[in-house]
Amino acid sequence: MPRSTASFRFYAELNDFLPAANNSGLVIREFDESPSVKDQIEACGVPHTEVDLVLANGESVGFSYRLCDGDEIGVYPVFESFDIAAVSKVRPEPLREMRFVVDINLGKLARYLRLLGFDALSDGQLRDTDLVAISVDEQRILLTKDRPLLKRSAVTHGYFVRAVHPEDQVVEVVRRFDLSRLIEPFARCLECNGLIEPVGKNEIEHLLEPLTKRYFDEFRRCPGCGRIFWRGSHHERLAVLVETVRSVAMPSPPDA
Repeated sequence: MPRSTASFRFYAELNDFLPAANNSGLVIREFDESPSVKDQIEACGVPHTEVDLVLANGESVGFSYRLCDGDEIGVYPVFESFDIAAVSKVRPEPLREMRFVVDINLGKLARYLRLLGFDALSDGQLRDTDLVAISVDEQRILLTKDRPLLKRSAVTHGYFVRAVHPEDQVVEVVRRFDLSRLIEPFARCLECNGLIEPVGKNEIEHLLEPLTKRYFDEFRRCPGCGRIFWRGSHHERLAVLVETVRSVAMPSPPDA
């Protein structure tokens, strides 16, 4: 008995997950019985967290839709410029707070997100199961370069980071989640993710190097790990990075 088939057309950046030789975004899948459209999308290599809309024969459907022989499936990424309120998006509503849990392989990205003021957890001791649990329990967006991790059914908010270099990665994330207007630089500890606060020089003088004590008077401290911050040369270098990210990631104004 011949197997059933369905055609899948992937659009825009979803093609990043298809084999390099596939330039059309078209995939033909064979199947027995009636698998869910979610399972078949992920079998093509596309994590469900990257998908915002699925059309089956022109009608919007959810991930639980069961495939039929001859189905034509359109799979779309998150929409940024088009209003698709009239159809049924498969993605959950955006989180109220933009918070992240970051795979250890993206450790420098986590530091850069903290530099911009965003809550970004990252810990080398966390296993994949821990990352998923934190993402779900604390309502955090899971950032990773591990596709199978994003395919876990429990993950509702996740993103596969495409860029290789950390500076490009942070721009990508800021653009993807439209964060440029929410940047609050130097609000968090780069090491532990805690919020830092002003501290009097007299309280921490005994911890300062002689030149730091001599030339600087304004300090902030992380209540969590105790690290002390001031506007030294390191601050100036980081400030340049902040402004670069802000300028590059800021949406372009609409044409007049």
